[in-house]
Amino acid sequence: MTETPLGEDSWLALVDEASRTASNLEQRAGVVELYKQAITAVPSSTKLWLAYCEWVWSLHTDCQTADAGWPEEEQIYGQELFSIEVARNVWQQGAQATKYRLNDSHELWNRWMSIELDQLSKSKGSRSAEQQEMECEYVRRIFMDRLQVPHSTWDDTSQMFSTFLSNNYGASAYETSMVEVTALAKNAKKQYEDRETSEIKLRRATESGDKNGLKVAMKAYLKWEVKQAKLRKKHLPVSPLDLCMALYERALSSTTILGKEPAIWMDYIVFLSRTKRELANTQLPSVLSVIQRSVTHCPWSGPLWSRYILRAEAEKLPHSDIELIKHAATDNKALDRDGMESVVDVYVAWCGYLKRRTLVQGATEDDMDVAEMGLRSALESVRDWGRKHDKNYKGDPFFRIERIFIQLLTQKGSIHDAREFWKRLISAHASSYEFWQQYYLWEITVRIPNAPPTLATEVLIKAIHQESLDWPEKMSEVYVRHCINFAESEALDVAMDIVHERNKAVTKRREKEREAADAYYAQQQPVPSESAVVETPSAVKRKRETDDGGHDDSASKKSKSDQPEVDHEALREQTLKRDRENTSVLVTGFPPEVTQTKIRQYFKEYGHVNSLSLKVEGEGDEKSTSALIEFRSNEDVQSALIRDGKYFTNSDRRIRVQSASGLTLYVTNFPPEADDRYFHDLFRNCGPIFSIRWPSLKYNAHRRFCYISFRTAEGAVAATQLNGLRVKGGHKLSVVYSNPSGKKAREGALAEGREIHVTSLDTNLTEDDVREVFAKYGTVESVRMMKARSGENTGAAFVIFEKGEEAEKSLDLDKTKLKSKILNVEAATGKNFKPIATSKGASASPAPDGDSVMPTPPAAETAGDAAGNAYTRDEIVKRTITLMNVPDTVNDSRIRALVEPFGSIVKVVLRPDHQGAIIEYVDIASAGRAALALENHEIVPGRNLRTGGMKDLFKEKDEIKTNRIQVGQGKKASALFIKPSAPVRRPGAVGRGGLGQRRGFGYSAPKTADSSTPSAGAGVNGKAKEEPVRPKSNADFKAMFVSGTQE
Repeated sequence: MTETPLGEDSWLALVDEASRTASNLEQRAGVVELYKQAITAVPSSTKLWLAYCEWVWSLHTDCQTADAGWPEEEQIYGQELFSIEVARNVWQQGAQATKYRLNDSHELWNRWMSIELDQLSKSKGSRSAEQQEMECEYVRRIFMDRLQVPHSTWDDTSQMFSTFLSNNYGASAYETSMVEVTALAKNAKKQYEDRETSEIKLRRATESGDKNGLKVAMKAYLKWEVKQAKLRKKHLPVSPLDLCMALYERALSSTTILGKEPAIWMDYIVFLSRTKRELANTQLPSVLSVIQRSVTHCPWSGPLWSRYILRAEAEKLPHSDIELIKHAATDNKALDRDGMESVVDVYVAWCGYLKRRTLVQGATEDDMDVAEMGLRSALESVRDWGRKHDKNYKGDPFFRIERIFIQLLTQKGSIHDAREFWKRLISAHASSYEFWQQYYLWEITVRIPNAPPTLATEVLIKAIHQESLDWPEKMSEVYVRHCINFAESEALDVAMDIVHERNKAVTKRREKEREAADAYYAQQQPVPSESAVVETPSAVKRKRETDDGGHDDSASKKSKSDQPEVDHEALREQTLKRDRENTSVLVTGFPPEVTQTKIRQYFKEYGHVNSLSLKVEGEGDEKSTSALIEFRSNEDVQSALIRDGKYFTNSDRRIRVQSASGLTLYVTNFPPEADDRYFHDLFRNCGPIFSIRWPSLKYNAHRRFCYISFRTAEGAVAATQLNGLRVKGGHKLSVVYSNPSGKKAREGALAEGREIHVTSLDTNLTEDDVREVFAKYGTVESVRMMKARSGENTGAAFVIFEKGEEAEKSLDLDKTKLKSKILNVEAATGKNFKPIATSKGASASPAPDGDSVMPTPPAAETAGDAAGNAYTRDEIVKRTITLMNVPDTVNDSRIRALVEPFGSIVKVVLRPDHQGAIIEYVDIASAGRAALALENHEIVPGRNLRTGGMKDLFKEKDEIKTNRIQVGQGKKASALFIKPSAPVRRPGAVGRGGLGQRRGFGYSAPKTADSSTPSAGAGVNGKAKEEPVRPKSNADFKAMFVSGTQE
């Protein structure tokens, strides 16, 4: 038996083969029927409809003359079957079915319109003026309707319409029609403009052959389109619902895009079902037919088959039809392709349907017998499937079908049979807290009113004595609560004794589990070597060893950076305590509205939560929240894992808890300007990314690495294959598994003790002077003098020696006099420089393996313009802006990429210690454009920039982050992690600090020269005397931008 084609391409291949071999009228008519089947399976495929219309049109034209070689009898029948009216009607149907496909509907519509125009042209002279006018009006209305529908070739359609009007109407009618259609089409053009970016992404992915990129772009497009449909916008020529449905059909019509993804089919089904409920009178495709198509494309999907049964029941299909659906699902050999879950889903849906039939009004004993027999058969079938799939299969861990069967027996009054069935389930589910809880609740429900719950008590006693119970603590709690409510004091006393003994046994068991987890953890994690140095946020602490003979007391005092000997065992312990990658779990299935507080409270009994991050996934009824939770220790992780498959607090949702080990990668040596979007694009073929964690630049502005956590272990494995890839800028990408305990020893001048920090230098000294002084103690590799914004020396320098011993000896210069100053000389640490990064031209971010703390100093102010005229400090300030509320994870290269589009840049200075950056432009106009455009710009989700001057920036403090819940009446944090955005400031009155004021935006009012003064603005002591600044109005500001002046 031939398999049913899937997708438009398979159907096209099938009908193309049939059409090529059709040699008589019957076979040609058979091809038409085959086309009808194809468009039923893929109802809005432009490819199929165009091929179908062309086939019918060819049959119409072939049967009109003997040139096609048809026998005379077939020619006569053909003229009846494929008349001009039939052919034109097929074209009209195709245009209607594909009209909302924005990308390719024009292919069919243009062909149809060419036929209509050709027919109109042929009819001239052969019809009356009234008939001709009616034909023209018919075509005009088609054009008018088409131009009110968004599509990619709207301008071409408009040009066709203009030509049509010119050839068939007078000037007055032409103008009236064009004005009318222009007004009517305004919203349609806007609708396409809103979607054009997404359409371009799809087209580029298609042209490049990037199938995964095509899927990603289509999913993002669908997500956006569903949101538009939910807005229920009125007064639009085309409903967003129609556009959304057309996009779903377009995505699912091809098996190479999303046609074989059950999740997308389910999204479409949920969208249609919800819309039908909310808008009862809206014309929508049949949900049942869509589900039928979905199981044809994805026959292995249990959830889709379950939805098929449920929908058939909701639409009141006969029992025999629903039974056929169930048989189609269970006769399908692919049903257990992804495991037994899909098999169980189908039988649960079937059993639920059978039980509900017994509850409807008018249900008979026969319905009850059919349900009981069907449930027994389902239980046996699931066992057979399970044994075939896995010899050790123990049944559905959630015993869903069994519970339905027990409810049916209870409803029937067979309490004894139901109880015996519960007892038979004990062997398979004895370790499940949920099983015992449900068994206990059932016994409580069916007990004789006012009688002591003896049987329920027996169930709890059996439960708490199960050695392998997954949640014994909670079971003991239920037992005690039950005894408090129902037992006498003596029985309660016995219960307390039993629980006490059981708790001791549970404690012992937990200790063994922890020991086993520790042993496993120790095997997985190598012990750091003695030479390994753990980096702390304040930089690396280094021990300077002394000679056997030691130094004298004065030398010891001079060596200010001497540290006590490192306790490597303590460092190892510290490393293990914050082993984020191996003390985390990934939890899925939370309700979409869940908060961090609720999750912390849920897991507080299982361990201490260090941090967690949330991500909302899915759409509609499938929408849920996932969380990556870091615990304090691996023991906490093992405790949290027992919540796998349990219900979340006050919710009908089960959560999945799995270890996050193997999900996080350490990525470095990427382009300096890389951001989250860069990595999502780079790893798009690997799998979904859950989160990207950037390091803080607060203490070292040149750090360039990040931690990327993938949604699945398979995604992380695929990403590691990109290790060593050459990326933009010639960087050799490093992608490895994050392993804090295996951190290698730091390299470079700082870690090797070859760098010293010198302060209190005479400001007249040059780098060569400093090099000459320190060269007496060894080979000096480099000297870097710190300079102020004015270009003057600040009296500080960093000196790097070739050997650590040479740097150690140079410390003898501490507290010695050089010229007029007493020197301060100390070993360089991570704390004796300001955490700033200055870049001129390309990004100045060093390679990530650089370890020197020697910063790139702020460059001296530009000496002057191209003509050699010196810039004043005020001129520099006027073309300088500052950005505030910059996260301390954003580097200078990302800032540069953000601000460069507004004009040429002299330099960018990153100041994470003030949550901001300083940008100096070449001209004032560029600074103004940037200041206005970047105000309230969202640099990362939830963080909006503010612009201002230097004083504004330096009022800001460094960023304080917290990821813990404040307990009790603690002191409020002094800074918020996410600051509220400030209102946009515009030029205005003096004192507001807008453009035109001396706040660093770079604008000043024009100065008037007084001819009576001896020199332009000469003032006291020869200093320039500035005229009062007149604030600019909005009109002045706009005029300046338009003219391009730089006042």
